[in-house]
Amino acid sequence: MHAVPTFRKVFQGVATRHEMYRMLNRHRGAPAYGEGDCSHLFTGEWFEIAEAEHDYMLNILPPLFMRADMFVMREFMTDSVTSIFFSLVIDGNLRWFHGHCDLTDKSSPDRMKVAIIERESRPIRAMTRDERLEHIWSSTHDDYRGYAGKGWPAHLQGKRTVLVYCVGLGTVLKPLADLTDDEIAAKLPVQLRHLPPLAA
Repeated sequence: MHAVPTFRKVFQGVATRHEMYRMLNRHRGAPAYGEGDCSHLFTGEWFEIAEAEHDYMLNILPPLFMRADMFVMREFMTDSVTSIFFSLVIDGNLRWFHGHCDLTDKSSPDRMKVAIIERESRPIRAMTRDERLEHIWSSTHDDYRGYAGKGWPAHLQGKRTVLVYCVGLGTVLKPLADLTDDEIAAKLPVQLRHLPPLAA
């Protein structure tokens, strides 16, 4: 029995090739990654790429399978989770996306496609709180993010952390999920700081 994955956008804007590769490794350092039980970290994540990156990945290896609007990488990220690349017409424009799907759930690629089209068809540029946090995690350098270790309270161990500036304390590590709205705004690029909130 498969848990239904949460399809989630993890980067705002069109990722460059460098950013794409960074996001393919965005969970490196997670305790589950080291234990080999990290399928849940990747499954359901997606972001936008450019046509050049889409075509580059298509030419690396023959795909596991392909359709008119998607192809699936032959190499698996972990267990049954692999990369899926989409070319989708959204509001009359052809756009390209990368996602991670668990292929033991055979409907997952089509459901991710529907989720991407639904999310990207919204008329107003906006971001949910979760999308803001995922963008911060995706774009923060490895030296400034990590996972809470043994020195943290037990309920926080293994949670994602980022360096933030706190008034009166200076720069401190803080759980990603606990960032305030002001801390989130300070860590987002200027062009994303004032986007309206979007209901999850």
